Amino acid sequence: MNIVCLDLEGVLVPEIWIAFAEASGIPELKKTTRDEPDYDKLMNYRLRILKEHGLGLRQIQETIEKIDPLPGAKDFLDELRTLTQVLILSDTFTEFAKPLMKKLGWPTLFCNSLTVSGTGEITGYKMRIENSKLTTIKALQSAGFETIAAGDSYNDLGMIQAGKAGFLFRSTEQIKKDYPELPAYETFEELMTAIKKALEE
Repeated sequence: MNIVCLDLEGVLVPEIWIAFAEASGIPELKKTTRDEPDYDKLMNYRLRILKEHGLGLRQIQETIEKIDPLPGAKDFLDELRTLTQVLILSDTFTEFAKPLMKKLGWPTLFCNSLTVSGTGEITGYKMRIENSKLTTIKALQSAGFETIAAGDSYNDLGMIQAGKAGFLFRSTEQIKKDYPELPAYETFEELMTAIKKALEE
């Protein structure tokens, strides 16, 4: 049995932190996992900037409420879910994701959680499991699934490389250059064609 695992941000929805960087006027928050492979380092950097500017969960959630899925993402997801099981594996947080999941038709999402103080300050975060995307892929495989994965960032490479098929989607030129063996696509139509072919194999 096959299961398709997709990254969320940059693949189905815009990058939350980039949207918030633009909304808040803090360009330093534009850094994402496309730029920084070390997620712990990236999140501590983000939390430090939020604290410096006195910003908390509420302000980020207000920005997220205004974010729409990428054009064509919901139709892509709807069609894919008629063909096979689909799981979204993301390093985002449950406190961020709910409005986006609603707009995508409530697909299954595995992600992480934030630690938030009584005043709304984000004081930390809790990863669901270490190296969560690759660990989840391996668990699915141990449960009898063949995995197909797609993502855009450094933290997606493990799940992309570990399965029966894996694809870069709307990734950076640097990642595509560093991993030329990975098929890279820019449109949902291209990605759907590649996934359908992998499902038939």
